[in-house]
Amino acid sequence: MTMRNSPYAGQAGQSSQQQASQQPSAQPSQDQRLEQELAQLRAEYEKLKMERVRTEQNLANLSQQLREMEERAQAEYGTADPADLERLLAERRAENARLVEDYRKHIEAIRADLSAVERGVEDGR
Repeated sequence: MTMRNSPYAGQAGQSSQQQASQQPSAQPSQDQRLEQELAQLRAEYEKLKMERVRTEQNLANLSQQLREMEERAQAEYGTADPADLERLLAERRAENARLVEDYRKHIEAIRADLSAVERGVEDGR
């Protein structure tokens, strides 16, 4: 069998690039899959990039709010330390509870005095 009669006779003079373009159809589908994956990865990258920007903006806003609250706490309570603020809050709650108890006792005393006056009025009739 001569080269002309061989099934490969037409390919003998072709470049490797031409031969590669004549590879089975599995290669283009692999290329398409890679292109799809690359497109998906690029889209995910852009999404993550935007999310990072939003997160950085949120962090900056929250940091500013924290600074403002610390300044306000320092001005109003003399401290911005969370432990000190918790202690002050506990003290103020205890004071409020004591004041409410004192007020309740005061109201009970007024009721008792009023009842005594009403009994005296009724006894005097």
